Amino acid sequence: MPHIALPEGLPGIRAAMAFRPETAKPLNELVEVLLHNTNNTLAPGERELIATYVSYLNECHFCQTIHGAIAAAHLNDDYELVKRVKADFQHAEISAKLKALLIIAAKVQKGGKNVTAEDVDAARALGATDTEIHDTVLIAAAFCMYNRYVDGLATVQPLDETPYLERGKQVARDGYVAVSKTYLPAAANAR
Repeated sequence: MPHIALPEGLPGIRAAMAFRPETAKPLNELVEVLLHNTNNTLAPGERELIATYVSYLNECHFCQTIHGAIAAAHLNDDYELVKRVKADFQHAEISAKLKALLIIAAKVQKGGKNVTAEDVDAARALGATDTEIHDTVLIAAAFCMYNRYVDGLATVQPLDETPYLERGKQVARDGYVAVSKTYLPAAANAR
C-alpha cells in the first residue's frame, strides 16, 4: 500500500507522476532525452539496458521490469537477453563497449566517486565516446533517483510481467513524453 494517497489504477512511477504532474513533466522530458531520443550513438535498447541494470542493482521491481520490457522491445523482443544482462552482463551477448559502460553505471549506482579514470579509459579504449560516458553516468544517476521515487512512496508494483511487456512496446514506439499523456492532465504536458 502506498505511503500517500496516490491515484489508483496506475502502477509504479506513473501513479507518483499523476499525483504531481508539475514534477512529472521535467522527469519525463529527462528520460525522453536520455533513453528515447534518436540523437545518440548508443542505441535506445542499449540505454534502456543501462537503466534496467541500475534499477536491478537498486532492487526496484517496477523500474527494472518496465525498462527491461522497453529494452526488449528495442532488441527484437529479446527479453531473455535482458534477463542475462541483469544476471551476468559480462557473459551476455552485448558489445564489449556496453559491458564497460555497465561497469561505470554500476559504480555510479554505489556512489559517483567510485568511477575511476581507469574505468573511463577502459570504456574509451572499447570505443565509447565522451557523450556515451556522460549519458551512462547521467542515466545511472537519474535511475537511482527514479528508483528511490518509486520505492520511497511504496508505489504499487504488479508482479505479473505481461502488462510491463505491453507497455514496453508502447514506450519503445512512442516515447516517454507521448505515453505520459495517457495518465497526466493535459496542462502538465503543455510545452
